[in-house]
Amino acid sequence: MTSTVRIGDREVGEGRPVYTVAEIGINHNGDLEIAKQLIDIAANTGVDAVKFQKRTPDIATPPDMRDTPRDTPWGEMTYLDYRYRVEFGVTEYEEIDRYCAERGIAWFASPWDVPSVDFLEKFDVVCHKVASASLTDRELLVRLRDTGRPVIASTGMSTMDEIDAAVELLGTDRLVLLHTTSTYPCPPEEANLRTIETLSRRFGVPVGYSGHERGLQVSIAAVALGACLVERHVTLDRTMWGSDQAASLEPEGLRRLVRDIRTVEAAMGDGVKRVFPGEEAPRRRLRRV
Repeated sequence: MTSTVRIGDREVGEGRPVYTVAEIGINHNGDLEIAKQLIDIAANTGVDAVKFQKRTPDIATPPDMRDTPRDTPWGEMTYLDYRYRVEFGVTEYEEIDRYCAERGIAWFASPWDVPSVDFLEKFDVVCHKVASASLTDRELLVRLRDTGRPVIASTGMSTMDEIDAAVELLGTDRLVLLHTTSTYPCPPEEANLRTIETLSRRFGVPVGYSGHERGLQVSIAAVALGACLVERHVTLDRTMWGSDQAASLEPEGLRRLVRDIRTVEAAMGDGVKRVFPGEEAPRRRLRRV
């Protein structure tokens, strides 16, 4: 039996409804109005939370990438300038915080560096998220642990030794692990969903799934295998410019995902074999002896 973790007003873990997260990430392309449209889609669909990404570009951008030219909708610019172009600051996050409260949906973010944790701590976020790329950043993990907030940690592109080290630093009291494969988009043969059970047995914490695949089948299967949280990227249109758009769900896909998760939850039952009321008439009619 794994533990549960409280995120906002919800308990997340075994025996609790699956916590659903629509990752907006940087699919807003630096446009606050697009971000608000995506918040609306998530709220209207019944998603529990939306997630963003927060970076300090000078810290989070690898030195050898900073001057790399990148073609963007705003013209050619360096990779560092692009990172600044799509990054939201305090004004945008104040509006995101206000708007999510108005829509009745929780929000949080993946901070990619320590100053970004300090930035997010100015808001009453329900938790913090460790991106897969940051799972080996010890300084970041310690700062996240020291906030005292719940931490959701993705385990993509990581060895089990690296996950062990991260869990040792973060502790297990307020930790949710996410199985994920950091391939965009992720082919089914790389999803390796049985790792959900592996992580659950090894660490005794709630384990969810962050999907980067096309379609819904793999995410739904993750729920059947015990995922207590499902996170998927959301976009207005998969053909929009941006590295995460193609592996994202459009509004109708997100709606179907939430619908199907709730159907699978209802179908899982409690494992106790019984004769259900709907079986009584066929039982009387068809049993010969």
